Amino acid sequence: MPIATPEVYAEMLDRAKAGKFAYPAINVTSSQTLHAALRGFAEAQSDGIIQISTGGAEFLGGQYSKDMVTGAVALAEFAHIVAAKYDITVALHTDHCPKDKLDGYVRPLLDISAERVKAGRNPLFQSHMWDGSAETLADNLAIGQELLAKAAAAKIILEVEITPTGGEEDGVSHEINDELYTSVDDAIRTAEALGLGEKGRYLLAASFGNVHGVYKPGNVVLRPELLKDLQAGVAEKFGKTSPFDFVFHGGSGSTAEEIATAIENGVVKMNLDTDTQYAFTRPVVDHMFRNYDGVLKVDGEVGKKSTYDPRTWGKLAEAGMAARVTEACEALRSAGKKLK
Repeated sequence: MPIATPEVYAEMLDRAKAGKFAYPAINVTSSQTLHAALRGFAEAQSDGIIQISTGGAEFLGGQYSKDMVTGAVALAEFAHIVAAKYDITVALHTDHCPKDKLDGYVRPLLDISAERVKAGRNPLFQSHMWDGSAETLADNLAIGQELLAKAAAAKIILEVEITPTGGEEDGVSHEINDELYTSVDDAIRTAEALGLGEKGRYLLAASFGNVHGVYKPGNVVLRPELLKDLQAGVAEKFGKTSPFDFVFHGGSGSTAEEIATAIENGVVKMNLDTDTQYAFTRPVVDHMFRNYDGVLKVDGEVGKKSTYDPRTWGKLAEAGMAARVTEACEALRSAGKKLK
C-alpha cells in the first residue's frame, strides 16, 4: 500500500504529532522528480508527502494545453503505479491554490475523488490545499467551510492557510513584514468556522514569519514558539489539548533549532520546494560544464551522444534531489519511522 488510504494517512499524521516528528512534503513537477522524492523517502526509510502546486500541475499538463487538472491527475495515476516499487508509504497532496484557481484545480479534483469514493475506491489525492491568505479571514474561512465539507465527503483532508506567508509561490505573493504572524484570535476564528475535526479533518498553515523562496538563516525572523500560543489559546476556549495539526511553509534556510521548535509545537508537515529544485538542477549544471564539448555541437563537430542523452544527466539530477529529501527526513525526525 505505497499510496496511503484515507485511514492510513490519518494514522501517519497522528503518529507524527504523537512522536514529535514531521513529514517532508516534496513538490514535484515531473515523473523524474517524483522518482527522486520516492527514492529519497525510501533511502531514509521514511514515509512522506508528494505534492503538486498549480504551476507544477500546469507544467505537467504540457505546454500545449497547460491544463492543471490533466497534469495533476496524470502524475497521481502514475504515482499510484510506480510507488508500489518503493517500500514506504506516501500521501498525494496538492499545494497552494488561490481563489481564482479553485474552479480550475481543487474543485474538479475533489469531484474526481468523490466519484471514485462513490464507486468504492479510494480518493485520487489524500489532501488538497486551499490558500485563502490573499483574502479577508472571513472570506477565507467561508470558502474553507465549503471546501472542507466537499473534502470530508470524499475522504480527503483539507489544508488551509489562514494568514500570509511572505515571498512568492506560484503567483501568490505577500510582502515580508510584521503581518506574517497568525494571532490567537485568528486561530480561534478558524476553530469556530471549521471546527476541530467534527466537520472534517484539516491541516493548518499558520504564519510565524515564514517566507517562501531562498533566504539565509537570520534574514527572516521566524517565531515557531508562536505555534504553542495558538495551540494554548484555542485549547483554553474549546477544551481540546493541542487542537491543530500545523504545516510549516517557507522553510528554506531555517535553522535546526527553529525546525525542532516548530515540530514540538505541532507541525506534522513541512513543505520543501526551493531546496529540492536546486538539488535537482545543480548536478545537471555540473555535468553540462564538465562536458561542454560533448553536450553541444561546437565548431561543426557532432558532440557526444552519451553526454547529452537526457538519461545521463537525468540520473544525476534524481540522485541529487533524492539526497536532499533524505536530508530533510533526518532534519524532521521522520527517518527510520516508516509504517511498515
